[in-house]
Amino acid sequence: MINVTLTPLHYIYLVFIIIIIFAMVKKKDITLICILGIFILGIAGTGSISKSTMGVFNSFVYATKELMPTIFIISIVTAMSNTLVASGINDEIVSPFKGVIKNYWVAYWVIGIVMMILSWFFWPSPAVALVGALFLPIAIKAGLPAMGVAISMNLFGHGIALSSDYIIQAAPKLTAGGAGIPIGDVITASIPLVITMGLVTTLVAFYYLRRDIKSGVLNDISKFEASTSTSKDTMLISSKRLRRILAMLILVLFASDIYIMYTSKLQGGDATALIGGTAVFVLSLVSIFTYKENSLEKITDNLVKGLQFGFKIFGIVIPIAAFFYLGDSALNDIFGKILPQTSNGIVNDLGIALSNLVPMNSIVSASTITIVGAITGLDGSGFSGIPLVGSVARIFSTALGGGIATLTALGQIAGIWVGGGTIIPWAVIPVAAICGVDPFELAKKNIKPVIIGLAVTTIVAIFII
Repeated sequence: MINVTLTPLHYIYLVFIIIIIFAMVKKKDITLICILGIFILGIAGTGSISKSTMGVFNSFVYATKELMPTIFIISIVTAMSNTLVASGINDEIVSPFKGVIKNYWVAYWVIGIVMMILSWFFWPSPAVALVGALFLPIAIKAGLPAMGVAISMNLFGHGIALSSDYIIQAAPKLTAGGAGIPIGDVITASIPLVITMGLVTTLVAFYYLRRDIKSGVLNDISKFEASTSTSKDTMLISSKRLRRILAMLILVLFASDIYIMYTSKLQGGDATALIGGTAVFVLSLVSIFTYKENSLEKITDNLVKGLQFGFKIFGIVIPIAAFFYLGDSALNDIFGKILPQTSNGIVNDLGIALSNLVPMNSIVSASTITIVGAITGLDGSGFSGIPLVGSVARIFSTALGGGIATLTALGQIAGIWVGGGTIIPWAVIPVAAICGVDPFELAKKNIKPVIIGLAVTTIVAIFII
């Protein structure tokens, strides 16, 4: 059993988590709740109104710093996409795929599988920019609403690929380290669980998506189709040959990025930076051919519009992310050392406390590991708590007499599916921004499929143990 000391800070944080969840169910804005939560945590930890007031601002700055790379990649790709649409190059890029993706069924699965494969090699952040910019217009024309594209990219990329992480192996390395077992054991044990979670979640999500499309709930097709297609009369580059040459050049550039990322083993922020830098050069090059003598002003104008879009999307998320970042080490960074010396962060401490309260058998152990993993994912990272999950799995397996690899893999899947970008609203922002949908609505669409998937995957883990 891991000893953990819960302080008033832990209980205050937990109360605000419950209030936030209740408010989201009631479809209320939670920004003010998060601001109050930050302030009250500061009061409880420092006893100073002035430090707590400063902490609210500093938490916003902290969250903005953490989110800045994502804000910039979304802004730059948006600026580039706007230029490609205006020039007519966008239509040339997507035209070869129109014969393959003929309906929303094919669009959902093709986009998801492509997203999953790219995310395995490069992680979801750069893959979002590539897949979204390329496939969103095709999918919409095939009848898949923008929300459907976002769901597919989210579940296959931030869900299946990130939770399994078979190529880069950052996730299994963290959980295996916490559990004290080889990485290969975690990867092997995760295969049936990843397959179960992936199939159940994507199939359930597609069922709900198909139902919503048929009932007319998702009626944004015409709106997004209008914004992602260009008529011949409005294309600013009149030469079809020139548009095709530039389209081919753009594809070669991004294909080169993929090759460089693979050969140089670029991942995470480095891979995102490569995609972002390429997008800046594409924006500049296309603007020169599109706007000619006005290109200098138009490049700046499109970059500014892209940044305005990025900050508009993320502006509502920063206060919320600021509160949830306090669940990890950010609390001590912002308010000073106000947690006990032995604390692993508020969220992780709560997960440990829960694991200490339950009796040991395969059913309870697997269920608790899933819950603990999900709780550690509430900070929106997905990765910060999975070493803890590995440690808890080791404790449970000792009591059970086995099953450590399966329990570790199950906790890894739960933590990353919840916190890695499918349920927590601020974690789904990149996909939501690329697809032009409400991140909170996207998170709500994902909740049922993910919960059902976790339940079924937990049952499978119980039988394996």
